[in-house]
Amino acid sequence: MDNRLRVLRAERNWSQADLAERLGVSRQTVNAIETGKYDPSLPLAFQIARLFGRPIEELFFPAPPSAEDPS
Repeated sequence: MDNRLRVLRAERNWSQADLAERLGVSRQTVNAIETGKYDPSLPLAFQIARLFGRPIEELFFPAPPSAEDPS
């Protein structure tokens, strides 16, 4: 899953630590979400969407198929 978290965070001049504090998660969790290594739980995704005042669909979307993906 891809996301716009890094862009939206940067628009507000928030560090990963700033965003993590607002969400009640670790900075490492924010980093993992931003880099696509971790998909947030549905409750956390809703919390992120509320924080940025956007629908979830504007923040998270399917990643394009990779060259290794046969489908």
